[in-house]
Amino acid sequence: MKLLLLGIGNLLLSDEGVGIHALRYLEQNYSWLPPVELLDGGTAGMELLAPITIATHLIILDAIQTQAPPGTVVQIAHSDIPAFFRTKLSSHQIGLADVLAAATLTDNLPRYLTLVGVVPASLKLGVELTPIVAAQVVSLASRVVQELSILGITVVAKQPSPI
Repeated sequence: MKLLLLGIGNLLLSDEGVGIHALRYLEQNYSWLPPVELLDGGTAGMELLAPITIATHLIILDAIQTQAPPGTVVQIAHSDIPAFFRTKLSSHQIGLADVLAAATLTDNLPRYLTLVGVVPASLKLGVELTPIVAAQVVSLASRVVQELSILGITVVAKQPSPI
């Protein structure tokens, strides 16, 4: 098993960067060992093909535009993910949709796919998350830890550093 935990998003467009913020939270607050690899995919496109195609399991962290209220944590799994990206919320998702399509065409799509994210409140220019989305970063991270547990991967929280 090789699990890729991929944070994607644009940190310059407010809540669009929630996937990166959540990935950073996970990096800072948990210890990570193989088979898990954490990757900041930012707004990358086809350059993500190699790390995605060598993964057997892929968990994507991102802003997810749905009809749910802003700040809602959303999880989409398996075959629903390529369909979700056909709506092309943002430029990085267009790139990710192409990567997933290429992985499918070459029969290298990870066998386990999960997209976990938060419904954005704002996609306007700005480097801070809105308060309603920022309040969900820990919940998003907890959902990822729970998903890893379902896969049989134990994640250990780091101990706070003494002052």
